[in-house]
Amino acid sequence: MAARPLVVQEPEITRRLAARFQVAHLLRRYPERHVWALFMFLNGFATIALLAAVAMMSRTPFVFPSLGPTAFLFFFTPRAPAASPRSTIYGHAIGILCGYGALWLFGLEHAPPAMATGVSAARVGAAALSLAATGALMILAKAAHPPAGATTLIISLGIVIKPLHLLVIEVAVAMLTLQAIAINRLAGIDYPLWALREGPR
Repeated sequence: MAARPLVVQEPEITRRLAARFQVAHLLRRYPERHVWALFMFLNGFATIALLAAVAMMSRTPFVFPSLGPTAFLFFFTPRAPAASPRSTIYGHAIGILCGYGALWLFGLEHAPPAMATGVSAARVGAAALSLAATGALMILAKAAHPPAGATTLIISLGIVIKPLHLLVIEVAVAMLTLQAIAINRLAGIDYPLWALREGPR
């Protein structure tokens, strides 16, 4: 089966949002790309701000760098296979497991982060192994989600290593995914609840 192209759903998103929120006059007054950029801006701001607020109140890493590209996929190419809830949840989970597994294998699970101590040979091995394993396992699981490559490096470089915090990362991914489902469906986008329906072979 041929791979699905990463197609930007720009007109679909803006037109359905305009119809849903009765802001069609914006599309008559302003270029559609600008209205769509505003959609990305508002939703990116709201989703990450919410998670950052949870992080501030709970003093846990509910917001971390790889959530940014995940949010971008959710609101820029919501119908791309990499932006589906299945790929997102599985991809980050694979990244977390591979990152921590690489730390354990190289004896770095209690070591300070690479940014504090510099990059050692063991750290090079852990980072390389975690990223390679994450990529391979996402392909095997048919759950490719590029931002998960950043998640695994966050862990294998020692930035986030506490087991509880690793669970928090996956919970944050799930929360962001639920927000994407709600927002995209509110906009009238045929966004999947789990995975994209396979077309005819």
